[in-house]
Amino acid sequence: MDEKALGKRLQLARKRAGLTQQQLCQKAGLSYSTLAKIERGAIRSPSVFTVANIASVTGTLLEDLVDFETKGDSSPALASAKKRSKTGIRFVYFDVNGTLVRFYQRAFTQAAHDLGVAADVVENLFWRHNDDLSSGRIRLEDFNREISGELGAPQFDWHKYYMDNVQAMPGMDELLRWTSEYYEIGILSNNAPGFIDELKSKGLIPDVEFKTIVDSCKVGATKPEAKIYEAAQELAAMEAGEILLIDDTRPFLTAADQAGWQVLWFDEDNPEDSITKIKKYLEF
Repeated sequence: MDEKALGKRLQLARKRAGLTQQQLCQKAGLSYSTLAKIERGAIRSPSVFTVANIASVTGTLLEDLVDFETKGDSSPALASAKKRSKTGIRFVYFDVNGTLVRFYQRAFTQAAHDLGVAADVVENLFWRHNDDLSSGRIRLEDFNREISGELGAPQFDWHKYYMDNVQAMPGMDELLRWTSEYYEIGILSNNAPGFIDELKSKGLIPDVEFKTIVDSCKVGATKPEAKIYEAAQELAAMEAGEILLIDDTRPFLTAADQAGWQVLWFDEDNPEDSITKIKKYLEF
């Protein structure tokens, strides 16, 4: 492996461990200038003992850093129990709407019934303003007011329609628990402010350990904008090809693919087959 590639992997391992350069230096007994040079790829063939020490401090497998398989008892004790799939995946991002939960048609149907309009009219207005809501450019109150005004109907309450109709995706609880056992996982979702936290509190998103939750309204960008994928990759602290996005929306997957991620389409109408496909893809 060349020095720049090794430096990048060491930097990612440090970020994944939540350590600054100064903190890693203190724990590993390195000088700041040495670590900075290693991460830049400015030191030719860093000592294997230095790399092994960094691996140990960051809880990273040595072979994941230097592309060789350690043998016997001479390798340092390392903390990470996570896997790398045969396809190279180490981190899995899950979408929420249409993947972890389903809600769309039931919510639009209820709103249409209550307001005395066609369901496709409600749905069209929802999508017209949804990016502004999900990116945090407007508040939920403003979103509701806009749709109410365009419908010429009484107060539209998206929070009520969403929460009254959202359902857990069948089989997703077991899949998330299985995936989190072997991989680091996160959420990458376009959603209204506070909705993800409420879904978690209601148990509609399983209670598993998410390394990071990338919520569009907090990032200030929505899928498929490049900014949200850049933020998600930084928070995952992984190389692009080590990340898998599972999503039900093709343009969102296309943008992730263009960012160098791996992607899988989730069919909310056939979750059982999608879950089988995901597990097959994540074999290690």
